[in-house]
Formats: sequence, C-alpha cells, structure tokens
Amino acid sequence: MDGIKWLVLWSLWAARVVRQPTVPVRVAGGLLRGSISNSGTYAEYFAIPYATVVQRFQEPGPEPKWEGILEAVNENIRCVQRFTGNLISGQENCLTLNIYTPLKTSPNLYPVMVFIHGGGFRDGSSSPFIYGPDYLIKHEVILVTFNYRLENLGFLCLGIKEAPGNVGLKDQVAALKWIKQNIKAFGGDPDSITIFGESAGAASVSYHIISPISKGLFHRAIMQSGSSTSPWALQMEPLKVASQLAYQFGSNTTDPYEIYNLLMTKSAKQLLQARVPRRKGDILLSENIFTPCIEKIIPNTEQFLAEAPYKTMVNGQYNKVPIIIGYNSAEGYMFAARENDTTIANLDFVQATPVDLSFPTEKEKRRTAMKLKNLYMGNEEVSKKTIVKVSFFEGDAHITYPVIATTELLLKTSGQPVYSYKFNYDGWMNIVKFLYGFRGEVGATHADELFYMFKLRIPLITAFYEWDMINTMSKMWTNFAKFSNPTPESTASFKVKWQPSDKNDPYSLVIDKYFTTIPLWEDVKMLFWNATYTKYRKKL
Repeated sequence: MDGIKWLVLWSLWAARVVRQPTVPVRVAGGLLRGSISNSGTYAEYFAIPYATVVQRFQEPGPEPKWEGILEAVNENIRCVQRFTGNLISGQENCLTLNIYTPLKTSPNLYPVMVFIHGGGFRDGSSSPFIYGPDYLIKHEVILVTFNYRLENLGFLCLGIKEAPGNVGLKDQVAALKWIKQNIKAFGGDPDSITIFGESAGAASVSYHIISPISKGLFHRAIMQSGSSTSPWALQMEPLKVASQLAYQFGSNTTDPYEIYNLLMTKSAKQLLQARVPRRKGDILLSENIFTPCIEKIIPNTEQFLAEAPYKTMVNGQYNKVPIIIGYNSAEGYMFAARENDTTIANLDFVQATPVDLSFPTEKEKRRTAMKLKNLYMGNEEVSKKTIVKVSFFEGDAHITYPVIATTELLLKTSGQPVYSYKFNYDGWMNIVKFLYGFRGEVGATHADELFYMFKLRIPLITAFYEWDMINTMSKMWTNFAKFSNPTPESTASFKVKWQPSDKNDPYSLVIDKYFTTIPLWEDVKMLFWNATYTKYRKKL
C-alpha cells in the first residue's frame, strides 16, 4: 500500500516537471505548440517569432514561415544587452513574444493585455522569470509579453534610410500588428487589446498613443512610472550621440554615412561594450542616451515619430483611448542607490539639470539649479548620508514630474477617461526597494508595483503575506482591460471607487493599505518643476 502511495506522489511531482504540450495552434507563420503550466491553470507559448531582423538599424522584416510544428518552449530569448561591465548577452534576431492563455473555456473571446518591459531602452526582456502571468491570468485575460531591440541596436538615429531611428519602437508596432492578426487563434479578442508598460515600457506606451502608425492596434493604455515627455525618453541631438559612439571606436566624424559604415563593421558585442562616458556632475539616468528620436522624412520609410511628444499632446493629435497613468511615491531610491562614491561626490545640480530645459543664459541656469538644490537638499550637501534627499531629486525630475505633467495634458485634450494614481504601498513585495537598501524608508520605489502584478519564477514566502494587495492590483488592472474601468459598479470588493480624474479639479488615487485621493499637484516641488518647464522647456 505504501508503494502505491509513493507512486501516486511521484506521479504528481513528475507531472509538474514533464512537459504537457498543448494542442497545435495555427498562426500566420505556421503551426505551433505550447505547454500547460505547472499549475495546470493556463497554457504558455514562448518565443513565437513575430518579425525578423533583416538588416541591423532598419525596421523589422516580416514574420518568418516554418514547416511542421514549432515547439514554443524557449524561455531564454533576449535582445542583445549589457548586463554588467563587459558582460554582453543576447541575440540580434530576437523579435519574439510569449502568450499566456487561461485553460478555462469561455463562450466569449478573452480581453488581451500586452505588456512592454522597461529598462531605459537599454536592457530588459519578456522573461517569465520576472513577468510571470499567474496573478493576471486568474482574472480571465490573455497576457502577451515581447522583446524589442535595445540600446544603439534599437535606437541609433542617423536620419538616413540605412538607420532612420526608432527601430525598437517599430519592432513594438510589428508585435502589436502580429497580436491583432493572430490572437484570436489563442482565444483572445483582437478588438479588446490593452497595452501597458513600466518605466521605458510606459514611455513606449506613451509613444504608441501619439504615433499615427500605432493607431487601431490597441484600445486602452496603462503607463506605470514613465512618459514620452521624460527627459531621458527622447534624444535631443541624435547625430551628436551617434558621433560620440563612433568616437569610442577612434573616429571623429559627424557624417551619418561614415558613422553607419563604421558601426556596420562592428559586432553586436563591440557596439554594446562601447560606452559614451557620463558628463561629470550628471546623474545616472543621463546614461540613457540611445532612446527614441524625432525622425526625418525619408522617402519610402515610415515615420514613427514626426515631432516632439509634448507638442503632439498639447495639440491633441493622438490616439485617444481610456488610460491609467501613475507613479510611485519614492521613484528615485532605485536610481540613487546605483550611484557610486565618485558620481555622488561629483554630483552638480547645474550639470544634472534635465536636458529638455533650455535657458537663455548660463546665469539663469545656475540660478534655477541652486533653487532646485535648496528645494531638495536644504542646507545639506550631497553625500552618501543625504542619499535619500538626492533620490527624490532624481526621481522627481525624471519620473514623477513628467508623469504628472503628462496626466494633465491628457486630461485637457483626450476626452477619454484618465485614471491617475500614486502607488505608496510599502509591503513585503517591494522587492526593488529592499534590494537597493532602502527597506527602512517610507513609500515605494521605481518598479516596486510590478511584483504585485507579476509572479516571480523564484517563489517568495512574502507573497503569501501580500495576497490582498496582489489581488487588488491585478484585479484593478484586469478590470480596466475588460471594462475600461478599474473598479466597475459590478465589483463589490473595492471599498473606494476609482473615478476618472477631472480636468477642472485633477486628482490622483493613492494606492496604499487604505485608498485615499489627493490633488494631482499636491507637492510644492512639482509646482516648481511645472513653473520651470513652463518657462524653459526646450523647443524642438
């Protein structure tokens, strides 16, 4: 009898490690087959190719075709990126996506949520090790994640046909087109697609909202801690940045064709190992130099971005859909923690003034910088001991203020519901805050909210203690994907109903242990940033 008992237990264990294939699914490229998840509650399809990299620095080519059945099981596809120092990993032909579908049968097609990963347009991937679908899938949606080209391979912008710029964003458009065309085969509704992203992923969502070539590919949008109006999210002088990269290879040219020819002789590893030094006195986010750009008009080349995002939003000429947009209460902990002793010692508020500000005189720039220093540091100097104060300068300048300003622009010009939030929850799943040594500080830092939406592959017992917030966040996000409303009337589990913000009296929902509301412009620092940008925003 004991032998039978152990056989049953062993069989149950083996069922979790031995692959259980799905039935084949036909997409435009051919037949593919995924696997049943270990939990037995959803199907997972990994590394489905949605396009091909035909030529470096150019827009993606068509999706590949294949014979037979593609086994969609490879979890480890990543675009080329720098991990640490000289450790470069990934592949150039990396344009794949992952799909997670509930196994529960439904008479209706499931709403689709498409997540765009962050990483400053420098790193990141669609990896299920970080972006596990379990929390979202249980609310009966389909989740899609995908890779796109990064750094100079994705965002070199020379303004010529050979390297027009924004190919990383054009990869994203190709992914959205593939999803629109094929998701019905997985039980997804092509007419109910919500795009959402965090950090550079949120900036990407913002770009799709303003780009005409993304029109019709999605129906709702969520931006978490990022905007296309952030200083790091747009190259101000792309040819100058490209020439600085060429200089690292011994070339002193500003000719785009010479730069292109030089970079084409380098391997992907060489391109990613070459680093343009940070300007002395500036902050970490200034190292994000290969990002989206305003493209030149080039014959037979589709423009993703024709003008500055701020200008497009002011004019109201963008894709108007229901939106959730927000930020975390202590965004800068993560960025400040990655500064080293040298960069902290050198930090200069004049040099660290955001690049999208333009002052008529150096005197005015210094005066503004000194006001910022006083606002954030008081009478204290920048040091390891005052790193918390430094962190709020970094986070406010590059995340919080751009998100708030974008929220106000959308409220003024959209005509669609805009739900604004501030994530302030300080719980056991604030993984980023813990990892960077700010456990004793209040609030939530950059990316902390992600771990209340996505299940890490490595099981953490702390998730058990945070189930209420995990359920709350995943439920609000999936409700929005279903109903364009995070707390619809039919849902009785929310004690506070999240109303769209009001353009005449804008406010944000504070997501915390207890939900409250605050004015959108509650902070005197945000008012100072707004006055500064109103006067000095760089015209492009």
